[in-house]
Amino acid sequence: MFHSFFCKFIGKRTRETSISSLMAVICIAALHSCHGDSSGSNERRTSFRYNQHNPVTSLDPAFARTQNNIWAVDCMFNALVQLDDSLKVKPCLASGWEISPDGLTYRFRLRNDVFFHDDVSFPDGKGRRMIASDVVYSFQRLLDDAWPKPGSWIFKGRIAADSAFTTEGDSVFVMRLNKPFQPMLQILTMQYASIVPREACEYYGRDFRRHPVGTGPFRFKVWAENQALVMIRNDHYFETDSNGARLPYLDAVRVSFITDRKTAFLEFRKGNLDYFFGLESSYVNELLTPDGELQPALDSDYYFVKNPYLNSEYLGIRIGNPGNASPLQLKKVRQALNYGFDRTLILRTLRNSVGRAATSGFAPRGLPSFNDKAVQGYSFDQSKAQKLLAEAGFPGGKGLPEITLLCNAEYLDLCTMIVRQWEDIGVRVRIEPAETAILRERMRNGQAPFFRASWIADYPDAESFLTCFYSRNGAPPNYTGFNNPAFDRLYESCLQENDPDKRFNLYNQMDRILVEEAPVIFLFYDETAQFASKKIAGLPHNAINLLSLKKVRKQLF
Repeated sequence: MFHSFFCKFIGKRTRETSISSLMAVICIAALHSCHGDSSGSNERRTSFRYNQHNPVTSLDPAFARTQNNIWAVDCMFNALVQLDDSLKVKPCLASGWEISPDGLTYRFRLRNDVFFHDDVSFPDGKGRRMIASDVVYSFQRLLDDAWPKPGSWIFKGRIAADSAFTTEGDSVFVMRLNKPFQPMLQILTMQYASIVPREACEYYGRDFRRHPVGTGPFRFKVWAENQALVMIRNDHYFETDSNGARLPYLDAVRVSFITDRKTAFLEFRKGNLDYFFGLESSYVNELLTPDGELQPALDSDYYFVKNPYLNSEYLGIRIGNPGNASPLQLKKVRQALNYGFDRTLILRTLRNSVGRAATSGFAPRGLPSFNDKAVQGYSFDQSKAQKLLAEAGFPGGKGLPEITLLCNAEYLDLCTMIVRQWEDIGVRVRIEPAETAILRERMRNGQAPFFRASWIADYPDAESFLTCFYSRNGAPPNYTGFNNPAFDRLYESCLQENDPDKRFNLYNQMDRILVEEAPVIFLFYDETAQFASKKIAGLPHNAINLLSLKKVRKQLF
């Protein structure tokens, strides 16, 4: 009945119908279909409302390659392991695991109290217990060449050629690698590695993207693409809080897809959204002071969370190309540019102090291995910049040809501010605007000599960043064409090092090489900017920017 009513409403909806009205109808209908909690207490009717300015394109975890997809998938699916807010790997569908001394065999012991969501794809419509063969099926499905999936890269080139995924009865799953790869556990926390039931995948086929069936804290209710997504509480979810109360606390999650950030911000201010994230110049000053604090006028109704986000922003330099006469091929010129601008001033002026100046290496703040004492990078020092330029043969910038920087529209203001500061040391840089898709294509083809870029962690390990400079990697991820034998040896060693402290030391040595050779202009380490109504409690604070909602509460006042 709900589905029929919803479709009629969508069919009659006019352009003038507000998104808040649409979401109100969805919320009421969804909550009428919610069950009370398993203890039999009165129905809470708590719905968490947030907006994604980019649409969800698939609810199939094998296609969870973007934040908008990842957040939705995280509500409905689980993987063998998960990350806590300090980025430590914790049990999830697996109650525990062992890794062989040679780093090749991973043996996971599975919980026996996990059930897939109820769905018509099961013979009796009731979700069955998850077992080890479901893990085998899920991982093999990810690698199915007949239907390529973005998430397949997590296993390709890493698993054993034969018997990569096996079971020991229903309660143990075994994975074998072809060579040691230390970040493998972190990779298995990604949404790509979510466990799915064969019955639903075969029943829906490629339309599983619209009919997701998982084991997560919320189950799918309805999705009107580009309009709204509703998920409701899974009353049979297996995880509990520290007091033994069954998770999740919320009755429903509903997502709107307002593409204009300013409009979404106004919906948040009107109370039609419980949560808002991200910054844009059109409204940032209404939310934050230049020092990165919540505006005092908002303090009674909202709170602001800022924490590290595993994203390094940089300007990349294509180095080592035969016949390239650009002055950027000279290390001292690259070093001079790194000293020649004030990162902190830029962050304060353009981002209201959200983010931290990248004054260490390429692997960002927020990673367990980050150590700005062990890796000392570039600070603002124009006298050092001028000295390096003189040593490179360009005193005061004399004789230095104009340099062209490729930049997409979103970062024009940032690049403009940097370029103006470089003028003070005698360096002339012309900004060439480029559409994002064209810029990325030129980066992939090695046709971007100097470009603005960012790198977001696929998983919370410094290897995810340092792989960008391993010479055997093409573009992506090695857009700069960096080739340094000492770096490569350290990189290959870190993949086989079991001791975390020794591995972190190898990471720091690689970062020191990057600082010295300067294949990039280090800009800043990103931070999340999350705003929520004071009715909301328990929001996660993690550096992978994952909106995990299973422990979020909403007060009804």
